[in-house]
Amino acid sequence: MAPHTPSETDFPRVAMLGSGSWATALAKMIMKNVPSLTWYFRKEEKIKEFQSTRHNPNYLTSVEFPVEQIYFTTDINEAIDRSDIIFLATPSPFVKSHLSQITTSFDDKIIVSAIKGIVPDENLVVTEYLHQYHNVPHEMLAVVSGPCHAEEAAMERTSYLTVACQERDHAKLICRLLNNNFINSIVSDDVLGIEYSSVMKNIYSIAAGICHGLNYGDNFQSVLVSNAIQEMNRFCNAVHPTHRNLQESVYLGDLLVTAYSNFSRNRTFGTMIGKGYTVKTAQMEMEMIAEGYYGSKCIHEINEHYHVTMPIMDAVFEILYNRQSPSQQMATLKDKLT
Repeated sequence: MAPHTPSETDFPRVAMLGSGSWATALAKMIMKNVPSLTWYFRKEEKIKEFQSTRHNPNYLTSVEFPVEQIYFTTDINEAIDRSDIIFLATPSPFVKSHLSQITTSFDDKIIVSAIKGIVPDENLVVTEYLHQYHNVPHEMLAVVSGPCHAEEAAMERTSYLTVACQERDHAKLICRLLNNNFINSIVSDDVLGIEYSSVMKNIYSIAAGICHGLNYGDNFQSVLVSNAIQEMNRFCNAVHPTHRNLQESVYLGDLLVTAYSNFSRNRTFGTMIGKGYTVKTAQMEMEMIAEGYYGSKCIHEINEHYHVTMPIMDAVFEILYNRQSPSQQMATLKDKLT
């Protein structure tokens, strides 16, 4: 049987792999534009609760879904087989374990990474991991990024997304799936730059949270964030040199909203660290994954090859992984900012 190829005139078959807040927000956007959705959950009991209550039992519970239009499955291979476009929205530490279950083919599938993290151990952004370990062609790989908090999308507050893909027509198709009365999407070809900046903005948001927990004021926070975007620029240019403008919303805007918003789990995590919580205690109390914790170790290890000057990144790594004093690290960092 010939593969099903979506066009502008029909509805592509879409699958969502992931059940957290960002996956739920994306599903809400997509279901405004398609007649049905395949949604992979790990646990059958969560599916049954979702079907009975008409909302995700654990995330964004204010969002009601037309469950009769959702095909739920606990079989990741079935979800892939039923789709033309796959949104991958699981936390980065679990990407390998989820993908290790796959025995079916990704042939002719467009895979959209909505993961703002790096695959641990391999220290690869998600699209590169999919290309190297699952042989997905670069032109079939896309990434979607903010600035857009899941919670605000749930409330239908005006938000902006950027979809990046080497194949521009694929990016445009994904934008059509996401655009609605409160979502505005644009296209880009800077796949790797957007992935790396999405990882780094979480780390810088932890730094902002740490400073907040230590009672640093708004003046210092503004200098911290302005230096963070310079660090991000240096690192992206070293790892993936190309023409990009980091003042665009997908870079600077995403950093700002994650560093300042009360919805930011990375800022919340950093605030707890600044107030004296241990990493483990903060993680247990949050009950949600702060991607910047894992990202800081990955970026630190990647930068051992590139040797980019990154004092903010280094300070966060020292605090989280070498148990250095937050107050001492930030006191030292003050003299390195301009």
